[in-house]
Amino acid sequence: MFNPLEPGMHVRHPDRPDWGIGQVQSVVGDRVTVNFEHAGKLLINAAQVALEPVDEAP
Repeated sequence: MFNPLEPGMHVRHPDRPDWGIGQVQSVVGDRVTVNFEHAGKLLINAAQVALEPVDEAP
């Protein structure tokens, strides 16, 4: 499955708006590492969570 996320992109977690905007650090298959404003660096399984790209930078 094609993953449109790339390092440097800004995203939101659809179920955790309290985490704030995150910046994608790396993408390896469905494993996406994101550094969120209020939650820090987290590993997200993109097969289970559809991260939402955002246009504005924090």
